[in-house]
Amino acid sequence: MLTGLRGVGKTVLLNEFERLAEGRGYFHEHIEVGEDGELPQRLAAAFRRLLLSMDAKRRIGERVHRALGVLKAFNIRLPDGLELNIDVDAVHGPADSGDLATDLAGLFVELGEVARDHDTGVLITVDEVHYVKLATLEALVMGLHRATQLALPITVAGAGLPSLATLTGEAKSYAERVFTFPDIDTLAQDQAREALDLPAADENVQWTDDALDRVVEVTRGYPYFLQEYGKQAWEAAEGPALITLDDVERSIPVATAELDDGFFRVRTGRTSDAERAYLRAMAEIGPGPVRTSDVASLLSKRTTALGPVRDGLLKKALCYSPRWGVIDFTVPMFDSFMKRWIPEVPPFGERTR
Repeated sequence: MLTGLRGVGKTVLLNEFERLAEGRGYFHEHIEVGEDGELPQRLAAAFRRLLLSMDAKRRIGERVHRALGVLKAFNIRLPDGLELNIDVDAVHGPADSGDLATDLAGLFVELGEVARDHDTGVLITVDEVHYVKLATLEALVMGLHRATQLALPITVAGAGLPSLATLTGEAKSYAERVFTFPDIDTLAQDQAREALDLPAADENVQWTDDALDRVVEVTRGYPYFLQEYGKQAWEAAEGPALITLDDVERSIPVATAELDDGFFRVRTGRTSDAERAYLRAMAEIGPGPVRTSDVASLLSKRTTALGPVRDGLLKKALCYSPRWGVIDFTVPMFDSFMKRWIPEVPPFGERTR
């Protein structure tokens, strides 16, 4: 379970896991969880695609038909489940008890046994896991744990915000035995320089040392920002085979505007005036994690009165809580953006732009 802020490369790593799995002849499906937090329906659809792909490639026949029947019975029991086109009779028993944890375990075992019996494996990647409801996350952990106990060749790799490790631990104490939780963060200075320098060298272009140092300084080593500032410096450079400090300095306003209009602002489109005031107050106190009591004090409100606003920002995944009474942004350098967007902390409740 990869954890980290937005734009650090978690999804890129999930894509790499997919490439590695398919390179070994394994089958793969990817799921991106939406803000509704619904995972079981998406898992059912992914299992259907996996079984059909395995049958098409390996001509498994009756074994796949049974697994599809188990899946059909599972899907029938889901409340408001998606209508899946499964043209077999339902197989009752393994995954239709109505208890999500038990039934997901049944599905994982069924699919894992099909993969094992036909000398292959299954990888399911799940992005935005932090949106998954706690009860569903518990069921996912239990289902995968059962397949792990039976040494079946099926596994899950997920990615989410820094709160994910805590959420998964709350879901089931043995989650730490099922998952590892690498924290994906900024690149070290030498890694950040290489991320800019090596691709340029492949095109016979060089960066001056001071140009590289300036980009690393401005981006703080965050991968997505390195990509955006590097791109704009490349576009601004007069060349023909050198990117200089002057090129970088001229490109910084362009890169910043691109990030403001895209990466940052798209995440604030559905925020209320109260939520924007809260975010701006966080930026004023930060950078880094801030105490919710300090935010309330700056906005001249009681902490309890701001609880619904804070919860709204957590649900929108604009913020996360590293520990009780503390809140932080999920987007790197978001404090700087808020200061550019709203120069002064607005009175709470006043309309913001």
